[in-house]
Amino acid sequence: MTAAIFKNSLQDKEPPQNSSVYLSALWYEAKGDWDKAHELIQDITDKDAAWVHAYLHRKEGDIGNADYWYRRAGKQRPTATLEEEWTMLVDALG
Repeated sequence: MTAAIFKNSLQDKEPPQNSSVYLSALWYEAKGDWDKAHELIQDITDKDAAWVHAYLHRKEGDIGNADYWYRRAGKQRPTATLEEEWTMLVDALG
């Protein structure tokens, strides 16, 4: 699923069917439900989840915590805007 199609799904009341937990977390965050997004991703231990987790804490403004999760994901905090990173995540994980 492309980021553009996924972004259009934000008009809906639920994430698209068959969305991965990663995409579901990004969907809820984009809808303004940071807590739900964090709840979905916080106990998953793979690098993709760590990247989403990093993004969530960056969005929250907790840069120290975000940097911890970027390291767990094997990534550096991007210089991209939050919106650009969200799109990168959707493209990479979609």
